[in-house]
Amino acid sequence: MISLGIIGTNWITEQFVRAAEETKAFSLTQVYSRTEEKAADFIADLGKKNIKISTSLEDFFDSKDFDAVYIASPNALHFSQAKLALEHGKNVIVEKPSTSTIREFTLLDNLASEKDLYFFEAARQIHEPIFKKIQSYVDENRAELSGASLSYMKYSSRYDDYKAGKNPNIFNTKFSGGALYDLGVYTVYDAVVLFGQPDDVCYDAEILESGIDGSGTLTLKYSDFDVNILIGKTKNSYIQSEIYFNKKTLLMNSAGDITHVQLADENKNITTVPTTKSDNPMDSEAAEFARIITENDKETYEKLLKYARIVNRILEQARTSAGLVFEADKEK
Repeated sequence: MISLGIIGTNWITEQFVRAAEETKAFSLTQVYSRTEEKAADFIADLGKKNIKISTSLEDFFDSKDFDAVYIASPNALHFSQAKLALEHGKNVIVEKPSTSTIREFTLLDNLASEKDLYFFEAARQIHEPIFKKIQSYVDENRAELSGASLSYMKYSSRYDDYKAGKNPNIFNTKFSGGALYDLGVYTVYDAVVLFGQPDDVCYDAEILESGIDGSGTLTLKYSDFDVNILIGKTKNSYIQSEIYFNKKTLLMNSAGDITHVQLADENKNITTVPTTKSDNPMDSEAAEFARIITENDKETYEKLLKYARIVNRILEQARTSAGLVFEADKEK
């Protein structure tokens, strides 16, 4: 197994660590946290022992105890932490979105190439068997493809904090928050992996007083069809996501956390598409990243990197069209 260091002690980090060890992909050896107490609690919750703790990023990356790092800090910290990791010779797995701007992404992309290291953006759903089944159906029926409507809207518990004046990271331009750069990333990955790079991007966003988007409608225009996307963190939606093939429609319960898929014909006959789904949605992702590193599979890596480049460019184009400005945009 590949030795793993982690940045972040939240629920998503725990989920990745459990997936990494369930699939025998990575073995946790070191944890970085701003406080030793949080790191110790995190390790205890995992039921682990003899895990090294660092409260200094420099000391953390100077360590020889791990070869790859998983970064799940607030969005705006991803770039500086991933850059430091690459400079110290560590392979990097960074939660989506990997950066706040395409400039940052390009710098990390180039640095990883220069150092001959791996730089993965963690977009878990595209690695899951259930998504692969959808991808296979789209590829087999591409001649009939005529568009899609994707939806991923979940009311954030942090929105209550925001309305109470607490200014949480996810609703803060300083930390590159908002609906597009959280739930929206999943939907853009869906579109890019399934349909390719769009010709045009437009985002009509509901802008909160903080300057961040609470929800919005993203339109990706392709040569002969559109993909319309609903995203939001200030309301709940129970609309199914759909991909259209003239008279047939592929139905998904969600564009982010896909758990079941159905196919409807022109007579409204609906059949369930047989799929598999792991209890931990990060299992497939962790196993694939480890396989690529271990086997030095540059072909698959370059394909994932190409997706990430396109996704991050779309996110910035969408922000620009909506007038969304992050603090990271002002940095040189």
